[in-house]
Amino acid sequence: MNKMPENSPMPDSRLDQTLDRANSDVVLIVDDVPDNLSVLHDALDESGYTVLVATSGEAALQRARQAVPDIVLLDAMMPGMDGFEVARRLKAMPETAHIPIIFMTGLTETEHLVAALQAGGVDYVTKPIKPKEVMARMGVHLQGARRARQEARQAGQARNALDAFGYASMTVRMNADGQGDGKLVWQTPLARELLMRYYGTTAPQTPEPVLQWLRRHLPDAERQIEPPRLTVEQGPRRLTFRLHQQTDDNDSGGDWLIVMREISDDAVVEAIALSFKLTAREAEVLYWVVKGKVNRDIGDILGASPATIKKHLERVYAKLGVETRTAAAGRAMNRIRQLHPQFEC
Repeated sequence: MNKMPENSPMPDSRLDQTLDRANSDVVLIVDDVPDNLSVLHDALDESGYTVLVATSGEAALQRARQAVPDIVLLDAMMPGMDGFEVARRLKAMPETAHIPIIFMTGLTETEHLVAALQAGGVDYVTKPIKPKEVMARMGVHLQGARRARQEARQAGQARNALDAFGYASMTVRMNADGQGDGKLVWQTPLARELLMRYYGTTAPQTPEPVLQWLRRHLPDAERQIEPPRLTVEQGPRRLTFRLHQQTDDNDSGGDWLIVMREISDDAVVEAIALSFKLTAREAEVLYWVVKGKVNRDIGDILGASPATIKKHLERVYAKLGVETRTAAAGRAMNRIRQLHPQFEC
């Protein structure tokens, strides 16, 4: 038989290694009178399930953390910690929150059945237990759980691919009317790094400029109109935000997927320096001239006075053989287009 004793001292990692998850779903049965469920246990075992047993709420929580079963059959009424509390605690733990819970109860009053579902149950069966009915219900919920896990894995792979190609993504919770907490509920590692670098913020805080951008454009997004991208510059680097799609809709608001990409013009600045034999600072000044910035703005960006920027520009004019700002920008732009056709002013 596939039953494992409830009080096995086996460590978490060794217990998990003994479970043949590739060929058998793991079922945890929780009841303070396991003899009453011997028929169910034998039927599950004969059908190829790996069956674990717990006779108390505390033992059920420990067993669930150790084995992370594929589904839990949970008695609603037990002495001490009842099944409703066990379900709430399982749903509160990240490692077990995804496990489907089917309540087994002799109570058929509506309030008890509602309490079971509110505690986190996905279904219930009434006693006396009919094994065929239980297995039919289990089959439905196990199939749904497998599909959810597969979708989660695929989503994770897609998100990792975004990171690998220089894109970052995050989801922010907000209603289409601009209400909601604006909480940053998920982000990739690259998104975390970029938000910290550009805004100095971490989840669950969404940067205020991003929230303002969302509030302004969510009504259009609801009508399938793609809003303009948000762009923030940091030296020769810029970070763009694209509102991609709504991933969920719940009582707390919609979860909106935002894809970010950082574009660095460091290579452009280096190309300007090499092409015209400029110093690093002169190349930076010419870069910002190409971007249309005036001396005061360039000084703010580079941490220098407008007078210093003017002196750098005079040396740039001499090296390029031009006399005006417009001519210098034109020569630089022609060279940049040859080396970096994707460059945007």
